[in-house]
Amino acid sequence: MQTVLFHETIFGPIHSRRLGVSLGVNLSPTDGKICSFDCLYCEAGFNAQGAGTTGLPPRELVASLLEHKLKSMLEQGEKPDVITFSGNGEPTLHPDFAGIMDDTLRLRDTYFPDAKVSVLANSTQLHRPDVVDALQRADNAILKLDSAVETTMRALDRPASPAFTVEKVTQQLAAFGRKAIVQTLLTRGTHGKQTIDNTTDTELDALIEAYKRIQPREIMLYTIDRRTPEQSLRRVPREELDAAAARIVSATGIPVQVSA
Repeated sequence: MQTVLFHETIFGPIHSRRLGVSLGVNLSPTDGKICSFDCLYCEAGFNAQGAGTTGLPPRELVASLLEHKLKSMLEQGEKPDVITFSGNGEPTLHPDFAGIMDDTLRLRDTYFPDAKVSVLANSTQLHRPDVVDALQRADNAILKLDSAVETTMRALDRPASPAFTVEKVTQQLAAFGRKAIVQTLLTRGTHGKQTIDNTTDTELDALIEAYKRIQPREIMLYTIDRRTPEQSLRRVPREELDAAAARIVSATGIPVQVSA
C-alpha cells in the first residue's frame, strides 16, 4: 500500500507547486492517517493503513512546535511564503482547529507578518460553524471540489459520510462566499472495474455550473504529481489543463491557476 506520511507536526519548509515556500502544519497523527475522504490519489495512502498510535497533536503542542520553528527560521534568515495546514489527513477534523488557527495567526503576525496562512481542506466540515469561521480567518481557504457529478465524486474522493453530496457541498461552498479558493484535481484511470475520468466534457460542464454557483475568488486546477495508491491514475498533460482552464475562465470569468 502506498504510504507517504509526514512524521512531524511541523514540517518543511517545502516548495509547493501552488503556494511557494511552505511551512507545513500537520494536525493528524505522525504515524497514521485520519481523513473524511479516502481519495484514490492521496499521497498519504489509503485510510486502511489506520490512524497510528500518536493521536492528534494537542493545541498547546502545535503552538509550541510552530513557534520554535518560526524562531529558528528567523534566526537563519529563512522566510516562508506561507504556513499551510496540510499533512496526513483532513486538518479541519481536529477538535481544536479554530483555536489552532488563532494561535497560528498570532505567531505568523509575530514572526513573519508577510506570510500567508493557507488551509488545504476537503470541504467535508463546512456544515460546522466553528470550522467555517476559522477558515474565513485564513488568508487562503483552499477548498476541494474534484467533481460536480455525484458518481464521479464518490468514486474518486470516496467520502466517509453518505450524507456528503455534491449538491450539499456546492451549497456550502457558495455560502462560504468570495473568499473561497476552490481546488480541483483532474485525473483519469480505473479503480477495480470502474472507470475514473473527471476530464470529460460532461464533467467540465458540471464543474463550470458549480463554479458559477459558488463564485469563488479563484480556482486551482491541478493534476497528480507523485505516485498514487490507485496506481492506474494518470497525470493530465499541461496542455489539457490549460485548455480546461481557458474554458472555465471563458464560461465563468473566475481566475484559474494551473499547476502541472
